[in-house]
Amino acid sequence: MRSLNRLKWLHAFEATARHGSFTGAAQEMGVTPAAVGQLVRSLEDWVGHPLLHRTRSGKERLTLVDEARDALQDITQGLDKLEMGLNKLRGRRARSVVVITASQVLVMNWLMERLNRFSETHEHIDLRLNVTEKLMDVSHGEADIGVRCGLGDWQGVDKTWLMDEEAILVCSPRLVPPEKVACRDWLATQKLIHDDTPHPGADFPSWDDVLKAVNAPAAQESGLHINSTSAVILSALSGRGVAIVRHALVKQLIETGQLVQLHPAHRWPLKWSYYVVTPQHAVMRGEVKIFHDWLAQDVLPGG
Repeated sequence: MRSLNRLKWLHAFEATARHGSFTGAAQEMGVTPAAVGQLVRSLEDWVGHPLLHRTRSGKERLTLVDEARDALQDITQGLDKLEMGLNKLRGRRARSVVVITASQVLVMNWLMERLNRFSETHEHIDLRLNVTEKLMDVSHGEADIGVRCGLGDWQGVDKTWLMDEEAILVCSPRLVPPEKVACRDWLATQKLIHDDTPHPGADFPSWDDVLKAVNAPAAQESGLHINSTSAVILSALSGRGVAIVRHALVKQLIETGQLVQLHPAHRWPLKWSYYVVTPQHAVMRGEVKIFHDWLAQDVLPGG
């Protein structure tokens, strides 16, 4: 008799093995690290011995025991076969649907208008968005294709570079007189909006870095700390202060006059870039490849 609980155990174990941590597996599965750990322990109880070496230090705190390493490929292939079977159950109608995953801030400020343009010329392809801040498991079928910004070091996916990224200064045009756009002294008197969203490895500039680069005096106003890039952009739009933001996320807002770029001669290149990601070692379905190639071509002129 089959037990569906064992599928959950295997999913948690396989994801943990790929990421080398319960935290990485938890981000993929949309649960807590503790929940992943409990699922793996349940599998260990069922097989009767540990599957992971657990250490308190080192780059990878979880490593596979020999028996688990031997079994992992079969488990991964089995889960992939299951996913293929589920997709077959969806039938022919599934072939006209492309499921895209991206973060909320990227969808709102960069991707949505491109999806609208794509749909105008590809009426036979139905686009579905899965908007989430966690990394959807593109490699195992949670989405057909993803648009991500980062170092490009994601496991289990192929990636196509779209464009590099940089940080710039912006604020509402209601906040800054035209002659003050590049004024260092004016900048130091403004409320500074801090984006506390993690940017691991991006070399995202701090306000100290920015003020030093433009030779501005130390800030006179207390800052506003926000742990959401979307909220940072909304705060700048509403005139709450001056923000350091990723250029691609506000380019359209600058072009339409809703935001003004301050000190336009200064830009801070980031180590993050934008990529389209697809399952590794998998042949893209026709409609997925059409969208992949269209998006890459659409960004080429500068997007």
